Amino acid sequence: MRSPAPAPARWRAPAAALTAAIATAALLSPGPAQAEEPDPAVVFTPSALSLLQGETATAGVRLATSPDDDVTVTLAADGADGDIAIDGTTELTFTPDDWYTPQPVTVASADDSGDPATASFTAAAEGHAPDTVEVTELDAETTAASEAEFLQLYEKIKDPASGYFRDFGGLLVPYHSVETLMVEAPDHGHATTSEAFSYYLWLEASYGRITGEWQPFNDAWASMEQFIIPGTADQPTNASYDPQSPATYIAEHPSPADYPSPLDSTAQAGQDPLADELSGTYGTDEVYGMHWLLDVDNTYGYGFCGDGTDDAPAYINTFQRGSQESVWETVPHPSCETFDHGGTNGFLDLFTDDENYSEQWRYTNAPDADARAVQVAFWAQQWAEEQGNGAAIADNVANAAKMGDYLRYAMYDKYFKEIGDCVGASACAPGSGKNSSHYLMSWYYSWGGALESAQYPWAWRIGGTAVHQGYQNVLAAYALSEVDGLQPDSPTGAEDWGTSLDRQLEFLQWLQSADGGIAGGATNNWGGSYAQPPAGAAQFYGMYYDQQPVWHDPPSNRWFGFQVWNLERVAQYYQVTGDERAGAILDEWVPWAMANTTVGTGGDFQVPADMEWSGQPDDWTGEPTGNAGLSVEVTSHGQDVGVAAALAKTLLYYAAGSGDTEARAMGEDLLAALSANADGIGIATPETRADYARFDDPYDASSGQGLYVPEGWSGTMANGDPVNADSTFLSIRSFYEDDPEWSKVQSYLDNPQGAAPEFTYHRFWAQVEIATAFAAQDELFG
Repeated sequence: MRSPAPAPARWRAPAAALTAAIATAALLSPGPAQAEEPDPAVVFTPSALSLLQGETATAGVRLATSPDDDVTVTLAADGADGDIAIDGTTELTFTPDDWYTPQPVTVASADDSGDPATASFTAAAEGHAPDTVEVTELDAETTAASEAEFLQLYEKIKDPASGYFRDFGGLLVPYHSVETLMVEAPDHGHATTSEAFSYYLWLEASYGRITGEWQPFNDAWASMEQFIIPGTADQPTNASYDPQSPATYIAEHPSPADYPSPLDSTAQAGQDPLADELSGTYGTDEVYGMHWLLDVDNTYGYGFCGDGTDDAPAYINTFQRGSQESVWETVPHPSCETFDHGGTNGFLDLFTDDENYSEQWRYTNAPDADARAVQVAFWAQQWAEEQGNGAAIADNVANAAKMGDYLRYAMYDKYFKEIGDCVGASACAPGSGKNSSHYLMSWYYSWGGALESAQYPWAWRIGGTAVHQGYQNVLAAYALSEVDGLQPDSPTGAEDWGTSLDRQLEFLQWLQSADGGIAGGATNNWGGSYAQPPAGAAQFYGMYYDQQPVWHDPPSNRWFGFQVWNLERVAQYYQVTGDERAGAILDEWVPWAMANTTVGTGGDFQVPADMEWSGQPDDWTGEPTGNAGLSVEVTSHGQDVGVAAALAKTLLYYAAGSGDTEARAMGEDLLAALSANADGIGIATPETRADYARFDDPYDASSGQGLYVPEGWSGTMANGDPVNADSTFLSIRSFYEDDPEWSKVQSYLDNPQGAAPEFTYHRFWAQVEIATAFAAQDELFG
């Protein structure tokens, strides 16, 4: 039996987006390079567009297969009496070198007061099957302003020229950001995360509500299944998994310098109560959940299953070495470990100390993203059924319920130990039944196993170490426990989620400070090694309060974004159900958030950025106490557009549920300020990145900062960059020196006393957060 590498973590730079990062990773799902070769055809992406009268919209055209010679594609209109027309050339040329790159086709609506029109445009080429895009005009006078804002931003996001997606055979994969020089949780802008896929679903669900077109939502789910949910070939030895012995224990440690960490078979894991139920329900031993990180462009060069080919996207992983490991201290590695890169044992012996190393696959799930996918499926179901279109997305609503069934692994102690007063890896009792479940959303769950070629196949599964307030999702718990079509098929899935709904609400009540903000979280596994927690640590169902669960560089609950990601879900749940518990939490949180937010003129706004916490909550006894000994101070403000949009949505949903006119006014003022910061491809504000001084930091034993590689360890990245004790973040990512914006960073490294470099980033999640905030305003008040 083998287990994953120890503690996953996730790092977030000030005023930067935060995405899911966790423990271990896995094989690449078969992408276009592995798929059966399609017939020659012309491809429109997307297959449908909506645009306001007098506006334009853009689709992409490409070929499905590589041609032998140049191919001319001709564009022709099929209707609309000229109200909608192609704006620009009607001929496109593709070569054997660029056939796969979408070329933009812009359609324009006439600026008239006539009835909205529809049109279709066909792209055809000799020897190729044609394709068609359907275009629908929307009345500019009767379309609400916020709906129009959504559609305009939607078109920018979906415009191939904007650069938010890469097209793989007609399926789109969102990048983390348009810009490539980007270091936060993903260490490159053209990586992507399960978080981004969940936001992609949200974008298309909102589009379906406004336009009645649901194929883009189904396409987004299909892309998610193809590229970031492991397929059958990607988890080949799950049948060897033993639920009575889920994984071998490996202690986590605070610093990367404490690794590799030895396997310890004397600390017994508990029983996994889900595996047999899930395999019996779905007829498979596979896990239906997203892995958290993809190298979309195969920038690192690991390729499919670490084979070093050009196949993309490729599963990779980064964080694996304790709570102090920031993104600047990670060694990116292929999730499918075949020992073809790194050192003698690939990269495994940087993380685990073992007598024998085996070729293996590893995946890690970010529960926040999977829960958001369920949350979005709930809204999609509501909106589609209101239109009479429920059948159009019923299959993927069922898939969301299935995903939620497997998401219960996030409710469990990492090694299925009993919940409560769990101290000592060997002393803490192994769980049986469901007494190892805390019914909250932990930071991850993971699974993996030997490659199919292994002589002795094996597989493992684990829950998570810590529970962060920012990962809870009461709306998803409500949907999975009470909503027809979203209740899981397993015998106990809906019941477990009903328990989780109550437990999550209690958790937020327990963590709410006297000021209103929600504090960090809790763990059943202190320090990742079942260590003795600090004396007097507050408890929640026997779990210990942790001010900074999961990672410490910087403290994990410092970023205000985690407040709005969570409370937005609480506000949506409150607006849907009227649950007084959710209302009471928001009644305290909303005034605190508003008191720390300002909206000026000309697009100026300031939302909380960083926070500092003091004290701890009272022990939980079943009712909120007010937590007089727990407080929070907002220490800095900023113009993070994604955070501002999430705050606006939170305020709007709260206002819709409570009738609070001041919350609605501030929510709408924030949207107006965001709209004033529009540019050619989205909505963005400049940000200063002083943390980029860490690009070339050598390891410093006194501070623990810098990339740590043990003395004597040596290996190579796929591109040949050496990995050894002298390596830095930059030296094992030499591709950054060819980035078009690298000169800004190099100048700062050459003169660290000078001004820090400034960037304007277009993060995918933030753009979708803004777009769906406009859509929410339209839905609730438009």
